[in-house]
This record gives sequence, structure tokens and C-alpha cells, in this order.
Amino acid sequence: MNLKVKNISDIGGVVKAPPSKSYSHRAVILASLAKGTSRLYDMLYSEDTLASIRVCEALGAEITRNDDYLEVIGTGGKLHNSSENPIDLANSGTTLRLMTTAASLSDNEVILTGDDSLQTRPMDLLLESVKSLGIDSSSVNDNGKAPILIKPGYSGGETNISGSVSSQYISSIIISSPLSKEGVTLFVLPEFKSRPYVDMTLDIMKKFGVKVLKGFYVKHDDCSKSHQSCRIDEFKIKKQDYNACDYTVEGDYSSASYLLAAVAINGGHGKVLNLFKKSKQGDKLILEILEKMGADIKIHDDYVEISSDGKLKGIDVDLSNAPDLLITVAVLAAMAEGTTNITGVKHARVKETDRIDTTCRQLEKLNCKLEEFEDGMSITGGVSSGVVDSCGDHRLAMAFSLIGLKHDIEITNGEVFDVSFPNFIEAMAEIGLELELV
Repeated sequence: MNLKVKNISDIGGVVKAPPSKSYSHRAVILASLAKGTSRLYDMLYSEDTLASIRVCEALGAEITRNDDYLEVIGTGGKLHNSSENPIDLANSGTTLRLMTTAASLSDNEVILTGDDSLQTRPMDLLLESVKSLGIDSSSVNDNGKAPILIKPGYSGGETNISGSVSSQYISSIIISSPLSKEGVTLFVLPEFKSRPYVDMTLDIMKKFGVKVLKGFYVKHDDCSKSHQSCRIDEFKIKKQDYNACDYTVEGDYSSASYLLAAVAINGGHGKVLNLFKKSKQGDKLILEILEKMGADIKIHDDYVEISSDGKLKGIDVDLSNAPDLLITVAVLAAMAEGTTNITGVKHARVKETDRIDTTCRQLEKLNCKLEEFEDGMSITGGVSSGVVDSCGDHRLAMAFSLIGLKHDIEITNGEVFDVSFPNFIEAMAEIGLELELV
């Protein structure tokens, strides 16, 4: 189906940000590993998070969706695979990566797979890293990608992993570490990209009763081609139990970026609720970006206000810790005056799509002037009307719909927003941008 703008009224008003996808994934996984019964409030029920719910149920958690909360009766870390077939995770890369290590806690074999897109996502770095922890996992097709076969056994010990590809590898090891036989010491080698996502993991683990000791040391030789000193991060996780709790999922800054960007591009005044000032989400960076581009941002304890005259300017921005903002910022850049330079997102090339490539190719269809780099892009403001393809990427579909505020735009395969923001059309309508699928 194609996504296009149906009507535009006064942009602004009050809208609630959807629940965080990242925290929702982690909440249901930790509750499933915990002892006792947890109640998870304000959960996001999207295609991706439903994949996490399905795999946790297949591995022994009892999960019931109620009107106000998700009830999870945990396994106490004693997993058992009840599925006779490979467990289908659809398009959820987060679920695949977080559960690959956790699945080793099962007393029988587990195979995790997904759709064609998920089967292109690299997993070899994680599979190699966990070998020294006693985890026997492998790519069924011997190509470093899903389907992934995980055999029982998680001894623990020491290992290291590069932080330059995906923070989800790091979170995967850390989440399951307390339930290993010996505990785990993990060294993260530079460069450590998307660090805030690991901070989010540690934050929610603490809510479920698990403590992680973290530190770092500086290595002064052989760190890089220039032989400069570099930081090695260290995480120590002792053997311990997760305990059930009641947990409320906070609002998602990455999803809220589309709501905030709409006001910034069009002009107007808006208030987005359920965005917390002390959030550990890296995508909170969107507030700083919008302010630098010319919008007026006021940050309150649990909501954000934005005012804009619709006149945005190009900026330089490093998205190394907020790669999910890439397409939103690229669209903002295309709608702004001047040139925006986006750097630090080489790891965005291994998301649902190669997001640097797909974003550039779709902007070029709208006659946008840009230059692509290995780790980002340079965009000069100015686009025309046209038709683009989501390439199956939910973030591209949502971000490019914002171009419809000032130009005719149609996004083919536009229905994929369900992956992370099921009520995207309804939420955008609340601030005055009516979209439709045709």
C-alpha cells in the first residue's frame, strides 16, 4: 500500500509519544527471565515487540495481554523451547540479537529466524564473541546470518566484542550474563557506538534487581592506525537472579522525532507528552538537533514543547549515538536552508536496510542535492514532489511522509510503520497531518 498526505490543518497541539520500542523489547525479555510475575504498563505492541513476546512464550514464559498491562510469569532463567519449528521473529533485528545469547539458557536447541530482510542482518561478530563464554551458536546457512542455531549451555567467563557495529550485540551478552554459570566479564573494544542503548539496558536490568559493575581503562598502544590511546569499556556481571517487578515503559524519542519534526518543518506549537527529561535514550538528541536548526524547545520533567516558524537551517551533526534518527534528520536537512552534514553513522548500513544508501537514493528521486559518505551524508536543502519507496524500512516511510507538509509525496510500501509505531497515522492526525494508505 502507498502512504500519502490526505489533508493538512494547523500543525501542533498535544499528543502522547508512543511507548519506547527499545524499552518494550527489554522489559518483556527481562520479565520472562525473572522469577515471579511482572506487570508491564504502557507497553508498545508493534510488529517488532510482538516478535519478542512470541519468542519469550515459546521459551516458557506465560504472557497475558490485559487492557492496562502485560502480565508476564517468568521462567526464573530456566528456559525450554516448546516450538518444533524455527521461531519466526519476522523483521525484528533487536529480538534476534537480544535473544540469540539468552536462548542458550534453554535446555534444548533453539533456531531463530525471520523474514528475508532479517536474514540479511550480520550476526557473525556476536556468534564469535560468545564462543569463549561456552555458547555453541552458529549460522544454519554458514553465512553469519539467520537462521541461527543455539545449543544449550552458557558457562560464562571473559570475552570481548567490538562496539563499532551494533550495541545490540553488547546488550545481548549483558542481559543473559547474570544467568550464566560463572558470570561474565565483557570488554567492549573501541569504537563504542550507540552507547546510550547499552545504558538503557543497564537501567532496566537494575529495575529487575540485577547489578552490573562497569568501568574502563585506557590502552596506549596498538589501538588504531595512528597508535593513539583508546578507551576499553569493561562490564562485570556476577551470577544473580532477575526478580519480577511492575514496570512502566517511557515514551520513545525516536518515534516522537516525527511528531516534533512535523511542527519544526511546518511551523506551529506542539506539546509531546510522555517524554522524560532524565531519559537515557540516545535519541533524545533530536531535541538538541531541532533547537540548532531553529526551533524553540522547552524540556519539562515528562513532556516537551516545541515552537517553530518553519524556517530551519542546516547544521553539522554526529549521530554515532543516535543512528535511528538518521532518516528523520536527513528529511529535516532536505527541508532546511543551507547544507547539513551528518556523520558517525556507518553502523546504520546494517539496519533494516543500508539506511545511508536507501535514504540518499530516495532523496535523489526528489531532486535533492547530496553527497554520500561511508559514515554519513551531506544534504543541501531543497526537494521536489515525487514518489519514493520505503524499501521495507519503517523509519523511511514515516520520515519521508513529513515532506508532504510542503510538497506532494507518495511512499510505496508505506504500511511498514507498523513495525515500530502502529498508530502512526492516528498520532500524526492529532497534530494536524492527515495521512492515508491507498
